[in-house]
Amino acid sequence: MFGFGAEIGIDLGTASVLVYIKGKGIVLQEPSVVAIDKNTDQILAVGSEARKMLGRTPGNIVAIRPLRDGVISDYEVTERMLRYFIQKTCGRKRFFKPKIIVCVPSGVTEVEKRAVIDATTEAGGGKTYLIEEPIAAAIGAGLDITKPDGNMVVDIGGGTADIAVISLGGIVVSESIKVAGDKFDDSIIKYMRKAHNILIGERTAEDLKINVGCAYPKLKTAKMDCRGRDLITGLPKTITVTSDEMLEALSEPVNAIADAVHAVLEKTPPELASDISTRGIVMTGGGSLLNGLNKLIEKRTGIPTYIAEDAISCVARGTGLSLNHLDVLEKSMMTGRKGRRRY
Repeated sequence: MFGFGAEIGIDLGTASVLVYIKGKGIVLQEPSVVAIDKNTDQILAVGSEARKMLGRTPGNIVAIRPLRDGVISDYEVTERMLRYFIQKTCGRKRFFKPKIIVCVPSGVTEVEKRAVIDATTEAGGGKTYLIEEPIAAAIGAGLDITKPDGNMVVDIGGGTADIAVISLGGIVVSESIKVAGDKFDDSIIKYMRKAHNILIGERTAEDLKINVGCAYPKLKTAKMDCRGRDLITGLPKTITVTSDEMLEALSEPVNAIADAVHAVLEKTPPELASDISTRGIVMTGGGSLLNGLNKLIEKRTGIPTYIAEDAISCVARGTGLSLNHLDVLEKSMMTGRKGRRRY
């Protein structure tokens, strides 16, 4: 139990939630999915167990992803999910409410920020801070953002891609687009329907993305068997899908991300742009692991592009590490306590 004076960092992601406890590191990583019995309104499963139910539930059970495009789409379910994760990591009996810092996409509105703060407080949090994802990603990737040097971070999660140029602990130029891992999956589902007359689910699309998906031509073509429902006969069907097909399927969303990176570079002050061309672009988040995406951005910008070590947990790690520097980062944060806002 970590109840006494615990300080927690939460990466409240569209696809997964990661919890960092000061002094312990990342203690939880679970999918952002909740399974609820509609008849009794009881939570049946949260996280990995609930994810297994996606697309496979009977009529009375619904598996919900309460966050969409990086923001809360179902407030009540998000609050219940957060309560579950806080209790799981801090214990049910707590003498003090933990201090919590939650990361949000850089483009969220004040209303969306308030929803995150309220949901976290209602779920059992004490004083709640918000930190923008690119800042947390940069800290988690090991970049020193306090110096007057330009750092460019591209954080691609499940719901949003956040691109930002950071200097002196703050964001100079940023762009947040709702094109990320979920849009990759949607594009694969649409492609399979159009090219092969096969209907596949989200989990199958994700498997294709991970195993044979690519954003840049592969030297050696990869193949994978894919099962779905034939739209003509209505019967199950298995086909072989190649990485070349996935390259075509994913071309629209990956080019949208490359365009956003280009747009941010165009707005970057020349001194910082010079720093970035020397230091390179750092990519974080699960979406950055799509095969060849860093090569595509490097080709489009002419700037070396690297994937951060342990890219999936960078934001959570940075959110947790920022607990040590609240005095420095507080200017760029929003805090919530008894309904008050401060910047």
